[in-house]
Amino acid sequence: MVGRVIISSTGIRRLEASTPPKRYREVIPVLAARLTDITGIGLDSVAAAAGEDAAVLRLENLDTDISVPEIALAETRRSISDDLNNSWLPLTGRMELRSAVAARLNSQTGIDYDPNTQVVITCGGMEGLLDTLLAVVDPGDEVILTDPTYAGMINRTRLVGGVPVFVQFRSSGNEWRLDLDRLADAVTSKTRSLFIMNPSMPSGAVLNQEEWDAIAATCIDNDLWLIYNAAMENILFDERPYFHPASLDGMAERTITVGSASKEYRMIGWKVGWVVGPEQVMESIGTVHIYNTADAVGLTQTAVAAVVAGSEEDTGVEVAIAEWQKRRDLIVDELSEYNLIPAAGGWSMLLEVGQLGFTSVEASERLLSVGKIAATYMRDWGHENSDQYVRLVFSNEPVERLTGIGEKTKASLLR
Repeated sequence: MVGRVIISSTGIRRLEASTPPKRYREVIPVLAARLTDITGIGLDSVAAAAGEDAAVLRLENLDTDISVPEIALAETRRSISDDLNNSWLPLTGRMELRSAVAARLNSQTGIDYDPNTQVVITCGGMEGLLDTLLAVVDPGDEVILTDPTYAGMINRTRLVGGVPVFVQFRSSGNEWRLDLDRLADAVTSKTRSLFIMNPSMPSGAVLNQEEWDAIAATCIDNDLWLIYNAAMENILFDERPYFHPASLDGMAERTITVGSASKEYRMIGWKVGWVVGPEQVMESIGTVHIYNTADAVGLTQTAVAAVVAGSEEDTGVEVAIAEWQKRRDLIVDELSEYNLIPAAGGWSMLLEVGQLGFTSVEASERLLSVGKIAATYMRDWGHENSDQYVRLVFSNEPVERLTGIGEKTKASLLR
């Protein structure tokens, strides 16, 4: 602040502001150019507009009302009094958690991952995604993503200087299917990575074997990394089988898996994630992690380790998935007159509003103001497939409160 000090008759000092010299007023700090194309994520503004109104259906955000596993709560309480958890070390994660994560990936893929050299524990999955991008993507490199996909994946790609290239999901029958012709055409000499989430958010699409085979062939033929966002990998509906791309021939050495305790284990506030991959890249990812956040939260790592190593009885994952599927089914049934492809997995699905004459922002505003439904607009969550949709998250409202969503939606979207 520019001004002068005035001393009153009582001896009290105060600062009297004055107009700064012109040379100061003309100096404007410059923002980093990397932020130019970084867009808002939308859900925060929708949540703010919804406020604390208890009548609003909270379908805008990836929270869940299904409780955290009791084993996690008990271990968290215990860990608070354990001085070993009040430490920076080890920087790449507690060994019991790294071992539990390695064992999890071993059972999923058949690959013997070494917890010492192939696992890094991060401050949630989102840090893991950014660390991985910083380790393998240089400014100007192209990264292939699906359209639509999580805006946080798109904008983290831009944040590291990467160039998003989109491959569309297309509606086929009652499913989302990846445009494999577009995938084949998307690769250029600048392509460095495929960046895939499965089940995909926000659509709830689950890739089939043909699509995984095409992704693997694209990576192998063009010497690309596969960054696999596995945050929701086990949340599969209608008895769909589990599949991990690293188990495909030639993919173990080029697949980087980023996981999290936030979704299937419902441990959102614990902020613990992990990155697992080939040793030659994990050293670099570990270095980025250390200089990004130093270490994950010590107090929560032992709780996540207990859950990751726990049984179904300990974690309640299957019970939670069954409940989420009931909620999905109710919404699909009540919105049957709209273009709404049922989620094959994950916590959300897309309601098409473009064909009704609305942009996603307009539809989101009407759903909230008329129907008291908080639904995030999908503008900037892709390319062709973004502004045509609003996202409906079904993880945070019970069936009892979701009942009647069809009439609320109809009232909101009438022209």
